[in-house]
Amino acid sequence: MAHKAETSGNEEQIVVFELAGQTYGVDIGSVAEIIRMESITKVPRAPEFVEGVINLRGKIIPVIDLRLRFSLPDSGHTGQSRIIIVEIGEMTIGMIVDAVLEVLRIPYDSIEPPPAIVNGVDVIYLRGIVLWERRMIILLNIERILYADEKKTLEQVEFGLEVPA
Repeated sequence: MAHKAETSGNEEQIVVFELAGQTYGVDIGSVAEIIRMESITKVPRAPEFVEGVINLRGKIIPVIDLRLRFSLPDSGHTGQSRIIIVEIGEMTIGMIVDAVLEVLRIPYDSIEPPPAIVNGVDVIYLRGIVLWERRMIILLNIERILYADEKKTLEQVEFGLEVPA
């Protein structure tokens, strides 16, 4: 279950990960857990960025590949690849990333608004940019990773319903 970030009033904790050579972060409050890559069952007629589903302690979790979601080049999975299990509203999904790096506490005032486009990733997915110890961390808006119709499709996948063609 996701937990509330343990932060003071002027900072937040983020899970920092790598994707296509760039550093990203998500609020730890939306992260339920981080797991190693495991066998993913393909789902017929799912959107291209949906890798499939996993069985996580008896619960079926849809898994998306963030590289494909953001139209970044696919490089295959490595020993460092991880699945970040996140909660988006009432929905739980897994996001495949290249590597999870660390958990950081960042001051709110260090978050800058995102530029229109960053490394090919559309601004709709972004919450902001943090310059931290000589590196740039792109903060994702986890609520916008999926559009409403995609959420509905993944809910059908999650509950074992036939995905419409």
